[in-house]
Amino acid sequence: MAENAALEERAKKALLDCLKDAPVSLAEMVLEPTTSSGKRPDLMARLHTADGDQQVVVEVKANGQPKPAREAVNQILRYLETFPNAYGMLIAPFISTRAASICKQAGIGYVDFAGNCSIAFRNVYIRVDGQPNPFRRDRTLLSLFAPKASRVLRVLLNDRTDRAWKVKELSREASVSIGHVSNVKRLLEERELVRSREVGFSLIDPETLLMEWSDNYSYRENRIEDFYSLGSVDDIENELAQAAEKLEVEFALSGFSGASRLAPAVRYQRVMAYLSGRISQIAYHTSLKSVESGANVTILEPYDEGVFYGAERFDGVSVVSPVQIYLDVKGFRGRGEEAAEALLEQVIRPGW
Repeated sequence: MAENAALEERAKKALLDCLKDAPVSLAEMVLEPTTSSGKRPDLMARLHTADGDQQVVVEVKANGQPKPAREAVNQILRYLETFPNAYGMLIAPFISTRAASICKQAGIGYVDFAGNCSIAFRNVYIRVDGQPNPFRRDRTLLSLFAPKASRVLRVLLNDRTDRAWKVKELSREASVSIGHVSNVKRLLEERELVRSREVGFSLIDPETLLMEWSDNYSYRENRIEDFYSLGSVDDIENELAQAAEKLEVEFALSGFSGASRLAPAVRYQRVMAYLSGRISQIAYHTSLKSVESGANVTILEPYDEGVFYGAERFDGVSVVSPVQIYLDVKGFRGRGEEAAEALLEQVIRPGW
């Protein structure tokens, strides 16, 4: 059953909007009597086409991620045993790419509230892609990539051991509450990105998770300060590291500065680093001049200390994890995207 009447009404409207320019007209849309399994579809439509009438069985979901989509598809297939000549369809506010693929593989149509759809029966074929969807950044998505939750993601994405994590262990490693870990686990299960094992759970599709995170991430979430220095790139980075150590401030390179350590083909002229605080003092000690344009040094004060998770030292200088570097450089169009791809191919993907 649909979660509430308002959702069902939105689903009806979304379906009608997708059909309005097709060679089809709505005869009726009703709730069907309970099936032999004791359940009934959320909606049942009867459509007029040039080939005759077509029944449509509809499941309405508030969540269009892979797991609930797969559950809906399986339910529709059971309904089709009772209505063998009907066409099955899933409707949700937002349907992820993987959820759409699940529908297609099962021969089930889908519609989202933005008008994206895939419908194919009799002489009717409707396909709409790329409609901007205001429902994409729903509360679950915001929860998954919130600062505390992202600490859990960093642990999972940087893990190269294929270990099965217990919630309590992951809570300690990520420095978040057990409740935060449980919530992230549930959201990842909805996306079918984790697998439960006898001794815990593990990430099974890290690349999909990283891509989705990068689509919803910007290094500008951090506090940014730009500077200019007459020194060389190497000198600036070493001086920043030394000043941070002296003032007992957490420090690590990122952006192109970090990418060049891990994927040497990356060339750059702008230093980027994280500092946990005391930026003005460190700027003074390293002769950095604050500027509004023409900067060659960018200092980031992190929105959450989790950005330092997995940092390692290269030639005596701390560098954030490959995952964090990827997120930061991906936001720079052109060369940043190239650097991110090099990092993914040379460092991150082989580690998975």
